[in-house]
Amino acid sequence: MTLKIREKIFLFFVIIAIAIWAFDAFYFTPQKRKITALNEEVRAADLKLKESVTFTKGVETIETEVSRLEEELKKLSERMLRGEEFRAFLKHLGKDSDRLQMKMISLTSQEEKISLPEGKKATSALQYRKVAIHMVLHSTFPALRTYLKGIEELPFLVMVDSLQVERIWETTPFLKVTMGLSVYVIT
Repeated sequence: MTLKIREKIFLFFVIIAIAIWAFDAFYFTPQKRKITALNEEVRAADLKLKESVTFTKGVETIETEVSRLEEELKKLSERMLRGEEFRAFLKHLGKDSDRLQMKMISLTSQEEKISLPEGKKATSALQYRKVAIHMVLHSTFPALRTYLKGIEELPFLVMVDSLQVERIWETTPFLKVTMGLSVYVIT
């Protein structure tokens, strides 16, 4: 049986079509699936990389904030006297109120308990008490400014919680000053 030229050409094209189909079915399509899967893995890895860069920046920001706060704590602990804070504050008050001609109307103090978060023990080397002071005095504005500047320069931590200044016409050159302070006493 001899094949005619047409049949030979047709058979040749059928063999080529079968080869192309086999190449597509057994090599090209599986490789295309692998490439798609690898592209998705690359996208997921890129997303994780972007998240880790963001996380790293956040960690660096937190580290700088922690080091700044540690330096601030170190400065505050250097500034604090041990156990003599309230006595030193009263000496400062007596000295400056006399020198600045401020008239003390009332002074009340109350020790406040500083609560720790639940489940935490006080393991810090610096354990302290907070003494709240409420005082009312008559003063001129420049004397009040000088007094507050002096409080800022005390060698321990004193925080001004509230400050209310009123002009009272009966005591013309003086202002009525109501001040709430917190003195931290190391135990």
